[in-house]
Amino acid sequence: LNDLGLNGKESNGASSNGGSSGSVYVLAETSKPAPSSGGRWPADDRRDDRGDFSRGGGEVGGSRRGGGDFGRPASRGNDRWADDRFDGPARGGGKARGPHDHNPFVEKGDDNMNAGINFDKYDDIPVDATGNDCPTPLDSKFSDGDLLDPIVMRNIELSGYDKPTPVQKYAIPIVGQGRDLMACAQTGSGKTAAFLLPIISALHKNPPASGYGRGGFGGDRGGGYSRRPMAQPHALVLAPTRELASQIYKEACKFSYYGPLRAAVVYGGADIYQQLREIERGVEILVATPGRLVDLMERARVSLANIRYLILDEADRMLDMGFEPQIRRIVEQEDMPRTEDRQTLLFSATFPVEIQRLASDFLNDWIFLRVGRVGSTTDFISQKLMYVEDRDKTNAVLELLAEVRGLTLIFVQTKRGADQLENFLYREGFPVASIHGDRTQREREAALTSFRSGRTPILVATDVAARGLDIPNVLHVINYDLPTNIDDYVHRIGRTGRAGNTGLTTAFVSERDANILPDLLDILREAEQEVPEWFDQLVYATGRGGGGRSRGGGRSRGGGSRFGGSDFRRGGGGGYGSRGGRDFPTRQSHSSSSAWD
Repeated sequence: LNDLGLNGKESNGASSNGGSSGSVYVLAETSKPAPSSGGRWPADDRRDDRGDFSRGGGEVGGSRRGGGDFGRPASRGNDRWADDRFDGPARGGGKARGPHDHNPFVEKGDDNMNAGINFDKYDDIPVDATGNDCPTPLDSKFSDGDLLDPIVMRNIELSGYDKPTPVQKYAIPIVGQGRDLMACAQTGSGKTAAFLLPIISALHKNPPASGYGRGGFGGDRGGGYSRRPMAQPHALVLAPTRELASQIYKEACKFSYYGPLRAAVVYGGADIYQQLREIERGVEILVATPGRLVDLMERARVSLANIRYLILDEADRMLDMGFEPQIRRIVEQEDMPRTEDRQTLLFSATFPVEIQRLASDFLNDWIFLRVGRVGSTTDFISQKLMYVEDRDKTNAVLELLAEVRGLTLIFVQTKRGADQLENFLYREGFPVASIHGDRTQREREAALTSFRSGRTPILVATDVAARGLDIPNVLHVINYDLPTNIDDYVHRIGRTGRAGNTGLTTAFVSERDANILPDLLDILREAEQEVPEWFDQLVYATGRGGGGRSRGGGRSRGGGSRFGGSDFRRGGGGGYGSRGGRDFPTRQSHSSSSAWD
């Protein structure tokens, strides 16, 4: 442990003894004291005011009435930025441009977790790109090739990043050269920065002819003529969940801080009038969930006519979980420019072939980028299995919480199950919160804020928290209930082991999980994890050995197309076909800090 620098003073998470049973994890300095006798967390860790973080009473980034949004104060004055901010185009009224009302680099609870102890191993990750005339990737620095403008480079420096991750090395030149992109990369690999950095830089280099944030007035789109300002963003980022949209927005604020661009976020479950006030101030980068965006377009408050960049984050879920009709309406039935007149970027950890075919409707001469074992997990996650019947799960989770201390994320399958497990753990004396789809946005934000800060280091969640969220220093992910398909399992355990840090996951397994067991076995073998003999026997006993299935058994796990790990335009073969794809060699570097999603 000392050789790895894990002497209890690192802030990069934890390390294991190689994944064997009874692994010892050395916690970060911010972790709470050792558990008291009886396997319970100390009494002073338990909060009697649980309603503050579980029922919406605690500190939240932005209130639903009267306050700012995501930590932004209510003040709307921009004059104070005149002397110390970018000397760019002024907004209406003659005031100096002031896109951000708070400093995103000093937000409370925003740990500077740029890279973990295993970061340099990411240089060995295989990268594959297919398509016509694939651009040359960055070498080892963000400054390579002068692809990013000085404002973005300054924000990168303020963020403490000095080395791009593999997906960023390849995506930044692709986006910078105006190409459409479908990118598959392992969870925790830096996908958000991979699309934000080149887009923000391009908007700096080629500003709109009408100036930044110059929207028109709402016209007659079924609701009569309105004199209220209509937001006309130039970049649109669509995300499936409120939490992911909020996270992308914060990253957009960070990377556009010194500059003339304004970012805004809109999603359901929050005060729509507060969001309208935000976008009325002008917005160049709009982050949105599909439902709320459709609502705003129907109110004639958002126009997509000026969109130059369309990004779908977690694109596989956006096109496979009921969002497709909304996505098609936004892209095809409103005033968004045609495919050939905009740049479209799709990012996810998994891209099944059927989703690739759907996504191709929105893309033009795109490059398919695969980074690492697509649809799989990073080498820094130790995956454990426990055979546990339903009636024994509560006792099993108590044992795990007593053994492994630190930020722990527990996934369950239902909203009712989340409430029940939260109440049980609270009665047992554990500091716990929960999030699921029935909670208000204020409650969900309060629970996440409390979890991030360590105030309530146990979070019970449904899959609302499985996609895209970057919560620093999550030490342990427990699959209390296994999901119904392997893609969700990959996204769940990807909440730990991020940014080169090590992490632990534990899954409760029984015969009732028969449908997912073959795929789970494949994942474990592919990641070279220890597979207990009883689990091999369980897979065989359920009668589903010899071939995996997921998403209802609709695709094969064999060959090169696992999880959409290959460009479907290849036809499933081993070659590149007529597209002229190329394999890029990885490059070595010794820098230790990077920008992560």
